[in-house]
Amino acid sequence: MPKVKRSRKPPPDGWELIEPTLDELDQKMREAETEPHEGKRKVESLWPIFRLHHQRSRYIFDLFYKRKAISRELYEYCIKEGYADKNLIAKWKKQGYENLCCLRCIQTRDTNFGTNCICRVPKSKLEVVALVCNSSFSSHHTSVVIFTPSIFGLNIPIEHDGRGALSPDIWAKQC
Repeated sequence: MPKVKRSRKPPPDGWELIEPTLDELDQKMREAETEPHEGKRKVESLWPIFRLHHQRSRYIFDLFYKRKAISRELYEYCIKEGYADKNLIAKWKKQGYENLCCLRCIQTRDTNFGTNCICRVPKSKLEVVALVCNSSFSSHHTSVVIFTPSIFGLNIPIEHDGRGALSPDIWAKQC
């Protein structure tokens, strides 16, 4: 979230082009912060905030480095005013960190076993495991569930019989 106290300096040229998008992301951030968190785990209540923080920083990063649509002055203004995370963008510029979702993903001290986040695993190293089960709900219809990555002991369902994602607790009940 940007700082409450803004600088007295007027925004540089081009600000009026990106301001509506940044205001919309700020509004979504406020909604995510005030959203009730009853029934959610402590970390689950922070996921929308991290997602929006990433989205806002990635928007400015892409405008400046990928599309070259904004000036350096406007980019530095956005960094200074807190619209983008300077440290996260610095990591995105390094090889191997292009898909980093947040800085918590590389801080091993925050995890029980000193591991990293799933976003740190290269897509070529992700192992796809297909499990076939006969569900009693599908009247002897064979369902295929694809999990990835099993190398971390995580079972994250990607697809269930072409009907979309299925949470692990639902899958465990059906199979």
